[in-house]
Amino acid sequence: MATEKRQPAAKSRPKAEAVDVEDPTVTADATTFVQKKELIDRIVAATGMKKKDVKPVVEATLAALGEALSRGEALNVRPLGKVQVNRKKEHGNAEVLTARIRRITGGETAPQDPLAEVAE
Repeated sequence: MATEKRQPAAKSRPKAEAVDVEDPTVTADATTFVQKKELIDRIVAATGMKKKDVKPVVEATLAALGEALSRGEALNVRPLGKVQVNRKKEHGNAEVLTARIRRITGGETAPQDPLAEVAE
């Protein structure tokens, strides 16, 4: 008698839906994922720069942030905030990082350009 091996049911990740973060009725249970393409599009819209110029900078920035967090380094990058890895676990071919992010809310002004103006 041949026995059949059952394949475990594939876990499907629920598709993230857009949530208005300014909406006070939105709870912390609502999860949205901003994909890299959307992040790049938002930066292009905010800066007016060309997508071909923004994309390599965003990719390099994300890589540097990811590497720093993997090494257990704490980040202090405004306006994102302070990011500190609390736990790190190897899981197959991936790392699972549990981090705490502390952001300043309310009353924060736009960051000022730290560079001095060119003297005439």
